[in-house]
This record gives sequence, structure tokens and C-alpha cells, in this order.
Amino acid sequence: MDTGLLVLRLVLGLLMAAHGAQKLFGWFGGPGLAGVSGMFESLGFRPGRLFASAAAISEIGSGLLMALGLLGSIGPALMLSVMIVAAVSVHAPHGLFAASNGIEIPLLYGISAAALTLTGPGHYSLDALLDLTSLSTSPVSWAALAAGILGGALNLALRRRTAAPSVAA
Repeated sequence: MDTGLLVLRLVLGLLMAAHGAQKLFGWFGGPGLAGVSGMFESLGFRPGRLFASAAAISEIGSGLLMALGLLGSIGPALMLSVMIVAAVSVHAPHGLFAASNGIEIPLLYGISAAALTLTGPGHYSLDALLDLTSLSTSPVSWAALAAGILGGALNLALRRRTAAPSVAA
């Protein structure tokens, strides 16, 4: 089981960190902060640069924490929070499957992060090496999961949707 958790943490964590690096630095063919800030503005997240930076830093941080198995549920909970926002604000209007830009990918990342929040990083982790396993107890894991969900919901609540043009009677 510990080897399976290690593989899952490494793949999910490093892919998420790379996804954040696309946003923040323009690495791996990404648009960089200048390019992604406008997209965030168009989605109602203003100021776009602030929200884009927060998302990118959360993606990089959550991915690296998860890949390393460091600080218990913090990395997976951060990832869940970002994926909730992505699923609702970008992907939900397009249905389920990734082929139509639906919620499939953020759903997979989010559910996997939630599962890792509840299982802990396993024996092959920095938490195990540094004796930080108390960060993966059931109460801490459930609190982190709740914080991740609440963080995503609060971020969505800060979104400013553009008002529909009024029709003159």
C-alpha cells in the first residue's frame, strides 16, 4: 500500500506542480502569469493577477508537498481547494469529459487529493522520515478536508460575475 501511495503522490503532485509552473512561469508551454491573468479576469476573479498568482502558487505548493509527502494533509487539501474552483468556474459549463473541456480532469485531481487527505502520505514520505505522522491523524485529516472544501467555496464567493445587460422595457 505504501508503494502505491508513493506512486500516486509523485504523479499527482508533480503534474500539479508543473501545471502551476505553466501559469506562474510560462514553463512547459504554459501562458505565464501575464497570459493567465486575463483569463482569471474574464472568469470574474479580480484582480486577475492576484487570483492567478494565488492559484499558481497553490498548485505548485500543493503539488510539491504532496509529492514529498510533507506536512500531512495540507498539500492535498490545497489541491482540492484549487480543483473545486477550476471545476466550477472553468469546466462545469462544458459537461463531464475532458474532450469537451469538462470537469473530468479537475474531478480526478480533486477526488484523488481528497483520498490522499484521508489516507495520509504513507511510509515512503518525509512525514514518516521526520516523524510528522501526527499530521495525518483522522481528526486532522477531516479538518484539512473541510478546510480545502471551504477554501474553494470562499474563493468562488469572491468571484465577481458580470451582470447581464438590462433590457429596457
